[in-house]
Parts: sequence; structure tokens; C-alpha cells
Amino acid sequence: MQHHVLVIDDEPDILELLDLTLSRMGLKVTTAENLRTARRELAGGNFSFCLTDMRLPDGNGLDLVREIAEHYPQLPAAVITAHGKIEDAVLALKIGAFDFVSKPVDLSILRKLVNTALKLRAEESAKPGRVDEDESPFIEDQIDKLTGNSEAIQKCKTMIRKLARSQAPVLVSGESGSGKELAARLIHDLGPRVDQPFVPVNCGAIPSELMESEFFGHRKGSFTGAATDKEGLFQAADGGTLMLDEVADLPLHMQVKLLRAIQEKAVLPVGARQEVPVDVRIISASHQTLRPLVDAGKFRSDLFFRLNVIELPMPSLRERRSDIEELAQRFLKEITEQWEESEVPVISRDAMQALKDHDYTGNVRELINILQRALTMCENSEIMPEDLMLEQVSLN
Repeated sequence: MQHHVLVIDDEPDILELLDLTLSRMGLKVTTAENLRTARRELAGGNFSFCLTDMRLPDGNGLDLVREIAEHYPQLPAAVITAHGKIEDAVLALKIGAFDFVSKPVDLSILRKLVNTALKLRAEESAKPGRVDEDESPFIEDQIDKLTGNSEAIQKCKTMIRKLARSQAPVLVSGESGSGKELAARLIHDLGPRVDQPFVPVNCGAIPSELMESEFFGHRKGSFTGAATDKEGLFQAADGGTLMLDEVADLPLHMQVKLLRAIQEKAVLPVGARQEVPVDVRIISASHQTLRPLVDAGKFRSDLFFRLNVIELPMPSLRERRSDIEELAQRFLKEITEQWEESEVPVISRDAMQALKDHDYTGNVRELINILQRALTMCENSEIMPEDLMLEQVSLN
């Protein structure tokens, strides 16, 4: 099936360039110079992708994005923003745009954007009977990796399903051990980039003096010890997702460079003279609340707004106590298999109640540690309250 795309721009030269570029990709292209024509074409055509300029003679392209999100929810729509207008890009993503591209349009970036959008559209169209994405067996199997049925975790699952259909940057917030990396990986696995790399990086674990080289790569001879060219994390994640864990730990000088890389969709390796285009979705995470850091001048406000287009808060285990029994049974089974134990022990009623009543400062990660200790201490294949050693945990 030949994909049909709608392009809206009031500048004839740009419209011609976009038409030619997309046609050479084997796509059927319909063009419009204003919103009125675009709306008429949308009503009468079956499109796979829409690309619109922000500023049009009879209104704003964002109005069209809103209408598409409401009336054509399966249609990915991207916007063309003015160079450096990060506020426009952020607003477009917040109201439902699939992605954005800046003027002057980099055609290699545009082609990658369109291919990603068309892949998503093809996946939607391939679902039997065009069922809602929540009903897909594959999606349900994946989303069940986030164990639990509490109201708090159900909200997370619903949001993850929606975030997987967008390319908007996501900030996953929550306490340590609450499952932020699992949520980020699910967003990646359920989206059109699933067959491309998912690259997690702990920003607090990289020495400050090595950050630029680690993120953007370097050229041979650019500094002492640079014996060969090296690609950075952005290049390693090209086409896929880069997860910036503990993003609050980035020093200010790297925040500036990171903002430029995200905004320009290109990186400059250390020692290089020319930027390298990269197509990466950014998902960041932090156990620290970023807003107070912005107010204190420790985190750049422009980077904060760029990363925090959509926030996904992960609930603490204290907020989802009804999930503790299911989590404990699942983790205990997994630990037993990993340790090659012959039998999965039973958690006694009193021990299970103790687990439910415990105040988890380390969340899911702490629960796993408690169960590992209990499996070591228990006798007769039954875990008793004393095997959990919760008093010792509280003292520590």
C-alpha cells in the first residue's frame, strides 16, 4: 500500500522541496497552502502522515494538530517550527504532535521522522479489526511487566500506552526503586522504535570531564588518550531511545550542550568540525524533583521545559500496597529460578501482612532485597515474619 501524506506550508519553495523529497520516498503527496484547504483534504482523504508549518495565512498549524488529535487520533502529525523556537516545539508536542522539525529543514532528519511515523501508522493499521491499542495481546503482554492492578499502577499503564505512540520527550519521576527504567523501556518497546537501540545511561556515574566525549563521541587525537574515533551515546542510540537516568546530576556546562543536541537533533563530537545528525527519542528520569533545582539555578529552565514535555510519575510502593502480594509472589518465583532452588517457598500469612505493612523507603528494589534475604533465612520452604528481618531494615 502506498502511503498518502498531507503537507501544509504557505511558502511555495518549501512546499515544492517537501513534495519532491517525500515523493522520492515513494509516497503519494497532497499539498495545501492554508488551513482551509488542509481541512478539506483531511475530510476527503485517507492519510498516513501530516506535516504542517506553524504559521499559516489563515491561522496556526497548532490548531490543526489539535483537530487531528481529536478527530483523527490514529494520524501522526508533525510540525515545522522556526529555528531556535523551542517553546513552539514543546507546545506542539504537549498538544499531541508526533514530532517536530526545525527550519531550515534538514532532509535527512525529515526522512527519518517520516519513516518512524509511517511505521507507527502501519502498526496501527495492521491490528485486526482496527482494535484499540489497549486490546493488542502483544501490548498487554509487555505492559504486564509492570506488575499490579492498583489504581495508581493502572494509571501508569494507561499513560505508557499513550506515550508509546508519540515521540515527545518524557520525564519519568519517582522515588528510587519505583521502576522508572522499566517504565522507560516499556515506552520504547511499545513504540515504533522497538527494533532500534534502547540506551540507558546514569548521568551521575560519568565523570564530569568525560561527559562530552561519552555523550557526543570524539575524534582521534582530540585529546590525550584519544587513540581512535569513538561514537557517543547519542550515536549509539541513533534511531532508538536514549534514557537519561538521574538527569538532575548533569553539570550546568553539559546541560547547555545537551539542550543544543536535543534541539538541533545533531551532535558535535569532541575534535570534530561538523555536527552529526542523530534521530533519538529522549526519555529522562530523576528521583529528585527538578522544579526546585530550576528555581535554585542548579538546573537550566530551558532544558527542564524541553525534557518535561510530558511527565510520567511512578508511584511509590506505599501508594500501591494492594500490589505488594502479587509483586512478592512474582519476585520470589523469579529469585528462586535465578538461584536454581528446587522449590518456591510459601510466604506465611503473617509474613505477607508484615510485607504489606512495611514502610518501603527503597520501593520495589527494597522488596526484592527483603525477599532475597528471606529466601536465604527460611526453613521448611516457608517464609515466616522473622525471616524478613524487617526490624533490622528499620534500624538501618
